[in-house]
Amino acid sequence: MIKKLSLIFLLALPWVCVAAGTQVNGVRTWQAPDNTRVVFDVSSASAEYKVFKLFNPPRLVIDFKNTRLTGKMVKPASKDIILKNIRSAVRPNKDLRVVLDLHDKTNFKSFLLKPYKKYGHRLVVDLLHGGRQKNESKAAAGKHIASKNSTKARSLPVEPKLRDLVIAIDAGHGGEDPGALGPRGTHEKDVVFAIAKKLAALIDKEKGMRPLLIRDGDYFLSLRQRTQKARDNRADMFISIHADAFQDKRVYGSSVYILSENGASSEAARWLAEKENASDLIGGVSLDDKDNMLARVLLDLSQTATKQASYEAGREMLRELKPLGKLHKKEVQQAAFAVLKSPDIPSVLVEAAFISNPAEEKNLRNKRHQSVLAKALLNGVREYFIKNAPPGTFYASKARQHIIASGDTLSEIAQRYHVSISSIRSENKLSGDRVRIGQVLKIPAFGDG
Repeated sequence: MIKKLSLIFLLALPWVCVAAGTQVNGVRTWQAPDNTRVVFDVSSASAEYKVFKLFNPPRLVIDFKNTRLTGKMVKPASKDIILKNIRSAVRPNKDLRVVLDLHDKTNFKSFLLKPYKKYGHRLVVDLLHGGRQKNESKAAAGKHIASKNSTKARSLPVEPKLRDLVIAIDAGHGGEDPGALGPRGTHEKDVVFAIAKKLAALIDKEKGMRPLLIRDGDYFLSLRQRTQKARDNRADMFISIHADAFQDKRVYGSSVYILSENGASSEAARWLAEKENASDLIGGVSLDDKDNMLARVLLDLSQTATKQASYEAGREMLRELKPLGKLHKKEVQQAAFAVLKSPDIPSVLVEAAFISNPAEEKNLRNKRHQSVLAKALLNGVREYFIKNAPPGTFYASKARQHIIASGDTLSEIAQRYHVSISSIRSENKLSGDRVRIGQVLKIPAFGDG
């Protein structure tokens, strides 16, 4: 009886039209912290498929109607905790059956991707980790990238308790999304990940800072997932690293972007529309119990402050990138990048170089140059937080100094470091506002203004 019901169930499954094609040209897998992605390259837009589960043991079956396999069937990674094996067979009716052997029961979703750059039509099957694995992944996301970080955190004074700054480092693209392609075939996703890892290693050595790698492997993350991971880990700054491309291979140089006004407005509208169901906080204030007017005011205040902070951080990074070569844009640029839309985390997008330029592609592939880029970004982050450290952090407690340069005034210095003029006078035993070029001023701890 059970077998009959199973047969009826399988026969009742609808065939889904992928598009016209009768070949599967290859199968690839990508392992991410909360899912494993299986990608089928289908020849065109005429293949038909259906996906269903089988149990004891757990399997996911993809049947392609009147289709043959022409490419390679890859093996999943040995460390994959959800996908055990992939196998295929041709059925008597010339259908292709692909079986995904699973370690445990899992949910899935499937969808189609249209041709993009070097990829043709693709069927994507995402195997979603179960509740237990999701919780483990979420917990793991908050861990330091190196075990010695925990020792570093404990080494800080207990009273008062000073926390590390959390710097979220987002390597653009990943997995099925390779990003831009250089003349020598260099993938953007690979070089920006290399730079991100080097930056994380440098930040890990920086007293008072802790890195958070948004993507710690070669897998796809949506833009919303990237910003959400930063927010879940209470990041103090979000840096997204990319390598630009342009039709003219002569174009070169670095750029830094922050969120545009249009981007901020559209994001505010989204948050207001979802506030009843959102557990997210804006500057530590929940929106779900606020009327629309108050919620909009809170959003505007938060976004204005965050945008200004993003601009100042971006400006520091541009200053550090300038000695490495010609800047493509000398000022911080604005664009509606979705990855910059967190309303309460200063966020910048760094276009490290033009991967479409042969000389810059060569630099991006060079490990030493990657380290130089990472060091420049660290210096920019450091300079920003020396002047803008949040209260309760180690950086806020550090003794800060400012060397008077031509044109500096006490009021401008106070504004730059977010302290009062009177506190600077008191800290340096000044009777008035007169300062001289080369004079070294002690800057009071953040919040004294």
